[in-house]
Amino acid sequence: MDALQVMHQMGRFDSRAGETRLDTALECHAQITFIGEIQSPWSLEDCPRNLRQARDRAAPARLIIAPQFRPALEGITPGDALVLLYWMGHAPRDLLRQTPRHRSDGTGTFNLRSPVRPNPIGMGVVTVLALDMARGSVDIDAIDAVNQTPLIDIKPHLPQVDTIPAC
Repeated sequence: MDALQVMHQMGRFDSRAGETRLDTALECHAQITFIGEIQSPWSLEDCPRNLRQARDRAAPARLIIAPQFRPALEGITPGDALVLLYWMGHAPRDLLRQTPRHRSDGTGTFNLRSPVRPNPIGMGVVTVLALDMARGSVDIDAIDAVNQTPLIDIKPHLPQVDTIPAC
């Protein structure tokens, strides 16, 4: 039994009132190359819902970059802020409208940061604590991903670019 089946069996992904699911199968259009994995202290059962909660638990994590991608770490230093994209593959992919536990009413999936979405891509802005280029190891301050979550990409966080201008 895979992790998704276990989560369904535990009732974690049962529909809540007001939720809407896809009624057709997803069509795949592209391939993703995993560049490494996230090593975190979290299991499916205790993973924080967001980075703020992960930071509140004061649990650092580590990125392990695959050997062929380690040269791409050049220029990253401790203290840098990075945007991580990661594959939250344990999440269902068929909810169009969700009713999260923290809200009294439902809303569209694209209005939430939930991992339950057509493409379960997680995103987090983290701080680099330490880097070992030879081992492909990047220690980070926190993450809201289960242990061994596949890493899709790393980008620098650029405040001068990533800030929404005042209207």
